[in-house]
Amino acid sequence: MAKFTPEQAADVLAIKQVIYEWGDELDINNGLSILESGVLADDVRYFVGGEWREGKEAVAQFYRGRRDQLGDNAPVMRHIITSLRVSLDGSDHAKVGYLLVFFAKAGTPPFDGYCDPLAVADVKMECTRDASGEWRISLFDSGQIFRR
Repeated sequence: MAKFTPEQAADVLAIKQVIYEWGDELDINNGLSILESGVLADDVRYFVGGEWREGKEAVAQFYRGRRDQLGDNAPVMRHIITSLRVSLDGSDHAKVGYLLVFFAKAGTPPFDGYCDPLAVADVKMECTRDASGEWRISLFDSGQIFRR
């Protein structure tokens, strides 16, 4: 079991918070406010839509493009983050792993009837502390282990 100093424990909490804010941004805004959310590092590497995106503007463009493509048919999404683990690699870099359970359904909530997860994925992230002292996501990658 990892033991943390009080300062490291505060860093772990800040890292977890930025990841939860990332999930909330996707769930509430479909990623359309990802730039304004401040969760991504400028030089983020981000695997989504079957390819790597380099830089936070490329990530934002992916979400804008997806919204343009789906229009009003964009599904309601929920990213459930569990079993989150953080390992600190120095004072300004961390590796994060967690299990993501992803639900998505078209329509207007609340939904009646059964909706099973669209996917369950193992997620790997890295976070870096920027010059202002804020932790940001610098890498996002995931591999689905179960798919609907």
